[in-house]
Amino acid sequence: MKNQGRYGQFGGYYVPEVLMPVLEEMEQAFERYRDDEGFCRELAVLLKDYAGRPTPLYRSEAISKRVGAEVLLKREDLMHGGAHKLNNTLGQGLLAKYMGKRKLIAETGAGQHGLATATIGALMGMEVKIFMGVTDIERQMPNVQKMKIMGAEVIPVTGASGTLKDAINEALRYWTSHVDDTFYVFGTAAGPHPYPTVVRHFQRIIGDETRRECLERFGRLPNVVTACVGGGSNAIGMFAAFIDDKDVRLVGVEAAGYGLDSGKHACTLQKGKIGVLHGAKSYLLQDENGQVIESHSVSAGLDYPGVGPEHSLLKDIGRAEYVGATDDEVLDTFLYLSRAEGIFPAFESAHAVAWVISQAGKFNADDIIVINLSGRGDKDVDAFIKYRPEAAQ
Repeated sequence: MKNQGRYGQFGGYYVPEVLMPVLEEMEQAFERYRDDEGFCRELAVLLKDYAGRPTPLYRSEAISKRVGAEVLLKREDLMHGGAHKLNNTLGQGLLAKYMGKRKLIAETGAGQHGLATATIGALMGMEVKIFMGVTDIERQMPNVQKMKIMGAEVIPVTGASGTLKDAINEALRYWTSHVDDTFYVFGTAAGPHPYPTVVRHFQRIIGDETRRECLERFGRLPNVVTACVGGGSNAIGMFAAFIDDKDVRLVGVEAAGYGLDSGKHACTLQKGKIGVLHGAKSYLLQDENGQVIESHSVSAGLDYPGVGPEHSLLKDIGRAEYVGATDDEVLDTFLYLSRAEGIFPAFESAHAVAWVISQAGKFNADDIIVINLSGRGDKDVDAFIKYRPEAAQ
């Protein structure tokens, strides 16, 4: 494999031998079709006519006034299915089709990637199995029901924390026994090579659109682009278009849970150490013996102890900065944006919005701040009411 998928010292493919041929097959197919005229044309039509791209760049009057700068929301929540995840699943699903695969599997935490995989499975007539931790099934039931209605089989994963990490473990185990006819649609910019490269490629449309929209509207690039970071797909999709623009500040917002000093959080890039998880070398939460520490976040999609390898590199070279937002800040932001703009932000996306709000008074009046609103929060309403019942009285 080319460079073994390395981002500096990070990345690679630390996987069982049975998976190496199928990963090599996937890389070869990706390299063949990523610039293929027919593949790109078919994907472009799907992204426009089925998924609803381009998504708008919306100026938030409420946040702009509160922060003291021009704050814009990249409205990935308006995508079909309600999140950025469809960018990636359409790309990988089409790749699976071109490779002659007939079955799809996927892991999911918040349920948005599972829903997006179920969506393209229905669209392309493929059998779909979704692995999901029992904890996440309970707190993201609306998405579970949607997946089942679309014909996907949702496989509950028990053991450990019953969250995203465990779902990935089980999906990888299943894949080792079904490599011949099954394509693993990996949901985030992590995992073994070539997944971080593949996911980055299909999510980069977020940053490319944002760049173009800012130049058309303002005649210049934004001062800051920010996005939430769990595994890191929506953030790397946004950052990818601006990495070479040194004047554009890149800010990834991780889940701080109960707070960075609480010992219960998912701030992998701030609290983690270098290790190997799910087939790649990156930062991860681990104890003094190198055992993975269970993460915590009110957000199922950010409740993950690892992170994509390119984010680890961006941290180490100082190109991107990584900060945190607590559960309480996220719940406050969910309610604020709902009442100030009539927009339910996904708990994941609310992390990025919360950080921007926390920076009120620290920007210049003419600064352009772009927040990737990676998904809508319909799926989180029940969880929000559980934590803040008075808001629905």
